[in-house]
Amino acid sequence: MHLTHPTEGNASRVHLTLKSRNAKVGPIPVSTTSAVSCPNACPLKDKGCYAANGPLALHWRKVTEGKAGASWDAFCDSVAALPDAQAWRHNQAGDLPGQGDAIDAPKLAQLVHANAGKRGWTYTHKPMTSNNATAVSHANAAGFIINLSADTLAEADQLASLNIGPVVVVLDAPEGTKADTVTPGGRRVVTCPATYRDDITCADCLLCARIKRKTIVGFPAHGAQKKAAATIARGIR
Repeated sequence: MHLTHPTEGNASRVHLTLKSRNAKVGPIPVSTTSAVSCPNACPLKDKGCYAANGPLALHWRKVTEGKAGASWDAFCDSVAALPDAQAWRHNQAGDLPGQGDAIDAPKLAQLVHANAGKRGWTYTHKPMTSNNATAVSHANAAGFIINLSADTLAEADQLASLNIGPVVVVLDAPEGTKADTVTPGGRRVVTCPATYRDDITCADCLLCARIKRKTIVGFPAHGAQKKAAATIARGIR
């Protein structure tokens, strides 16, 4: 995604859609965060990110440029106003608050507080530095589920060994297929059901919203740049 005016001021810009029209996600609330939040450490940035093309990319660009969405405070107020036990997905595009590789811990703590009583979950490609890992660990312990995103099976092992949250991984497998496997360390990887079944959505499954799951969730490379993502999943960057 190429931005015309990426600014630090827009790093916390977020749009909350109360009823997703994404066929994979299902009719639950979903958010989109400014691309300024995406870490430079992510190998999918600008060369494999599924959100960088199509209708979502157009919406994402508007949020990033400050033409859509709301401030972080207003977004958190909207999350707090969701019904109790409401399942919702943070970030169909974008990452945790904070510009680039760093997590803004106070802003994340604000979202965790707003999520109290709800079933929010998300994913992050931010590198697990000491500060970032602490922020993620606290969020998961408080009930806002942050999945650590790995780009290879070996990296999935490394992230799982941190014991700070659940893990997901990109799979070098054909889009739309069930590709269950194991990591080099012997951890079980199950394919996201919504990627290969038409009768299941995130709203039905909620596997990624479970903190105490024993499996890593795998996502076959998908989207317009799936070949680039699959190459990265093979460990070639």
